[in-house]
Amino acid sequence: MSTLRVTAELLTIHEHPNADALELAQVGLYRAVVAKGAYLSGDIAVYIPEQAVLPTGLIEELGLTGRLAGKASDRVKAVRLRGELSQGIVCRPKALADTDLKQAVADGTDFAELLGITKWSPPIPPTMSGDVESAPDLLPWVDIENLQRYPDIFETGEPVVLTEKLHGTACLVTYVAENEQVLVSSKGFGAKGLALKEDPRNLYWRAVRGHGVAEAAARLAAKLGASRVGIFGEVYGAGVQDLSYGANARSTELGFAVFDVSAEIDGQVRWLDAVELLDGELPLVPRLYEGPYVLETVLEFASGRETVSGRDLHLREGVVIRAATERYSPVVGGRAIAKSVSPAYLTRKGGTEYE
Repeated sequence: MSTLRVTAELLTIHEHPNADALELAQVGLYRAVVAKGAYLSGDIAVYIPEQAVLPTGLIEELGLTGRLAGKASDRVKAVRLRGELSQGIVCRPKALADTDLKQAVADGTDFAELLGITKWSPPIPPTMSGDVESAPDLLPWVDIENLQRYPDIFETGEPVVLTEKLHGTACLVTYVAENEQVLVSSKGFGAKGLALKEDPRNLYWRAVRGHGVAEAAARLAAKLGASRVGIFGEVYGAGVQDLSYGANARSTELGFAVFDVSAEIDGQVRWLDAVELLDGELPLVPRLYEGPYVLETVLEFASGRETVSGRDLHLREGVVIRAATERYSPVVGGRAIAKSVSPAYLTRKGGTEYE
């Protein structure tokens, strides 16, 4: 899940092809449906992204009572309005009436706290929870920003790798060489520096033991001379999320696929190529494309059918884009990595979104 920031943005306005009273306001590569004439290209407004939870007063002010997602009808979610995908909300809240929005654009001001907007936290099913303990040696995962919000992360023509983004739940495994300790966590618990105590009923521990992840991590640590190795994988199957890829979390057919690897070598944590290190050792997320970065190519690969099962069972969630050579991105202040999500996935019916 990407970070939540509510910011002032420069708008580009496009015609809505199917509605005379509506237009499309573009922020980055996102487009949000707005009333026709409310904004002009070059105007500045506040952009509230998907997964934002709005307070009641702001919902009423924006005329969105009963129109947002979630049990409380307070969560921003991608929708189709008259056939066009609308992601996020473009507005000018009264609370910012005296705010210099042009300066806020230049400063990158985040208005989430001032407006009482929070980030949605997915529910945690019992099989994904459990007793936890402090884990200072756990190697953390990072939030991946959406390419649509930050389209300048990659340069056109830059060598990149696209892997399929799976709809499951992220499993963090850290092997500590000094004492042969194995730490297992979810993305949510891992962000708090917590690991799950081993429990044969727990989904993450079942995946780790069932696929020999800890043993592979130990072998990799010895090969690299690493003091710690982190293996990050997606646990999936029926019973995890609504997209199953032909696996079943309620049986021994629990799916697991590695999407990233890190290692601490000589005191420095490095991100490494999972295919180069673990191909043949552990299941890996499908690698769909290697070549020059072209936006249209990324968006094409983000949609379509899944390839994990080999049977095109259902739609694809999207893709993860990485620089072919690991590098820092000043655009996001971290790794040059991003995700692009399929519009069909965002607007599917009956979808689940557990962490």
